[in-house]
Amino acid sequence: MAWTGRDWRFGRAFLRQAPSDPVGRVTPFPKTNAMNTAARDLPLKDDMPEQSSKKEQPSLMTAPSDPMVNDDAAQAGASDRYAHIVVVGNQKGGSGKSTTTMHVIASLLSTGASVASIDLDARQGTLTRYMENRRNYAERRGINLLMPTHRSIEPSSVASIDVARAHDAHSVEKAVQDLAPRHDYIVIDTPGTDNFLSRVGHSYSDTLITPLNDSFIDLDVLAMIDPETYAMTRPSKYAEMVFQVKMQKARREKSNRTFDWVVMRNRTAQLDSRNQRSMEEALGKLSSRVGFRQVPGFSERVIFRELFLDGLTLLDLKTPGTDIRMNMSHLSARQEVRDLMAAIGLDRETE
Repeated sequence: MAWTGRDWRFGRAFLRQAPSDPVGRVTPFPKTNAMNTAARDLPLKDDMPEQSSKKEQPSLMTAPSDPMVNDDAAQAGASDRYAHIVVVGNQKGGSGKSTTTMHVIASLLSTGASVASIDLDARQGTLTRYMENRRNYAERRGINLLMPTHRSIEPSSVASIDVARAHDAHSVEKAVQDLAPRHDYIVIDTPGTDNFLSRVGHSYSDTLITPLNDSFIDLDVLAMIDPETYAMTRPSKYAEMVFQVKMQKARREKSNRTFDWVVMRNRTAQLDSRNQRSMEEALGKLSSRVGFRQVPGFSERVIFRELFLDGLTLLDLKTPGTDIRMNMSHLSARQEVRDLMAAIGLDRETE
């Protein structure tokens, strides 16, 4: 029996929400009392305790004098712009989240945009190590690879939950306020689990990208569905969280503008299969109910894993000095990256 919304605290208010709007139109929030059940507002800077036990530590890639950091464009026009914030999030690990993040960053840099990146999954640190590997590879080869301005933020270690959450919210707010006026884009990689730091990061989204393996096991991160009709029987905890942070963002910015939620299908087989068709049908039904749009992601290719140790992306393989021979598989994978950026709407040249 299909879910009616009565057994979920957001109920029909969630179902009436319009799907994500890729062109940035205003999506009104329903006039219900659901706001009263959402998570509380994120603490702002004025709410911070006087003592802070852990502060965000910029990584080695943030030095302004570093010629590999693409900061020239970041200094120009800093007073009259504010970055578009792209958040890559999924509460299930192994979905290709960090690989997606790195390719989004490289794609934006290739358009001439100034880009900053924030790693909120600093304890695992996959994105930060990706950046370090990229720097080391460029130094070994003596080549120039475009780099974002990178920050890494670890969760607070304060014992008090309330104080720790205030610290986490302040760290993210401080990083965004510092980077946004000086860059065209900020790309945030979030932890593959449900924690407060992840929720804070999600709440800054202008575009939320959720990588999803092309499997019904991973579909559970969005909703529970009827095995015969693929109708949603109950939204997932992650879908609930996304709805909550949409309301947090609206309250913080004092507007009813929401963000564009994009679900990308990763590790798709290169040959058509019954599973692919079933997944497409199920996601199509979920998209209008939960409020996201689906786009094609990355196929299952070895090259995506091989590039990590050198910190490279498929867009770097034509850079002189990389010495990686391109084959048809590489070209197809690179086209997948370009198709993803076009589908999301982030492929435009920076003026």
